[in-house]
Amino acid sequence: MARSDFRFSVRKRVRYAEIDAQAVVFNSRYLEYFDIGITEYWRAAGVHDRWPHNASPEFHVARAEIDYKAPILLDEEIDICVRCSRVGRTSMTYLFELHGAGADDLRAAGLLVNVHVGEARGASSPPPQEFVSLFETFEDASLRS
Repeated sequence: MARSDFRFSVRKRVRYAEIDAQAVVFNSRYLEYFDIGITEYWRAAGVHDRWPHNASPEFHVARAEIDYKAPILLDEEIDICVRCSRVGRTSMTYLFELHGAGADDLRAAGLLVNVHVGEARGASSPPPQEFVSLFETFEDASLRS
């Protein structure tokens, strides 16, 4: 997808602790970058204004995919692009792209499916409508499928 399809991005510099022996970002760190992106995306959409951190809706990762396109190196700045693309009956799907800072320079693309649960060990349940509405307003699109 085009970088312009993302309304949100957050910039991050690669630290020494995130690289492997070849000075390339270690593969598992990409999921951490997605997690940073989700946290900041929620903040930008207003989730943290509505719910304190310990009381926001609870989600578990049900699926994670990463397509590696080009290496990310030590001390590079990257833009973590995030968008909520779909809300299902109990899940929310997020798309991600990692780009070199300020450029249409795709390094990785990914997808996360998070399932809403009523409590940490509970069964899946529909995400609160007020929560979904924040993302629909932020994305200026209907996300229900």
